[in-house]
Amino acid sequence: MKDDLIHNPQGGLPRLLEIMRRLRDPHTGCPWDIEQDFTSIAPYTIEEAYEVADAIQRAAWDELEGELGDLLLQTVYHTQMGEEAGLFSFDSVANAISDKMVARHPHVFGDETRDKSADQQTADWEKIKAAERAGKGTGRTLDGVALGLPGLTRAVKLQKRLSRVGFDWGNTGDVMDKIIEESRELAEAHADRNADETEAEFGDLLFVIANLARHLNVDPEAALRRTNAKVERRFAAIEDRLAAQGKTPAQSDLAEMDALWDAVKAEEKAQGNSD
Repeated sequence: MKDDLIHNPQGGLPRLLEIMRRLRDPHTGCPWDIEQDFTSIAPYTIEEAYEVADAIQRAAWDELEGELGDLLLQTVYHTQMGEEAGLFSFDSVANAISDKMVARHPHVFGDETRDKSADQQTADWEKIKAAERAGKGTGRTLDGVALGLPGLTRAVKLQKRLSRVGFDWGNTGDVMDKIIEESRELAEAHADRNADETEAEFGDLLFVIANLARHLNVDPEAALRRTNAKVERRFAAIEDRLAAQGKTPAQSDLAEMDALWDAVKAEEKAQGNSD
């Protein structure tokens, strides 16, 4: 019966859960899968989440289904290991998030009014989360911000928490001034050839830049990914133009490549590319 489920192309979630159970079976499963634990699988979970985000950013809708499946597999993997350790199961995880969604949306599932703005709903959501943290004994302002987040994303989340208790600059001009101050301190640390201080000051500068992104309502990770994509696109165009001359980047120099960059940039702007 179980084999019938595993080979049933319409088996849905029960099929996937059974496949993972079989992969982890200590006697008949896959040796690699059996050896894994939460720590070893966690990097794959992060990677799969980024691949989902990448497919969405590229509007690669033909790839998104597969990427979402890969991400779902990560949840199934962790819940199978949790069940083996007696910690939780897929059903208990699903029930926990369902309970959380119902509790955090009293305007949908309770008796609160839906007649409020998105900003007010966000504020109410944060109040409910703060109450949940307090109930868990994590009442400090910055408790519970996940350590595994990308640095810029975590910086913004920390700053949002600080802003809610009034520890924040009032306008973007103040943040700009702080960026200038931190840039000076970084230059001084670098001039002193103090590697440790240089790293610390560089971190301070990135933190303030993340804060500026928050004040401008810009996602710093998304902004950086956009610039990364632009650099890849433009440098590929530079390589194509050099190849047409029978050259490679290694056979060129900065002045030539910089001129080609400017030419590619001008052509993109003429074509209406805002990047």
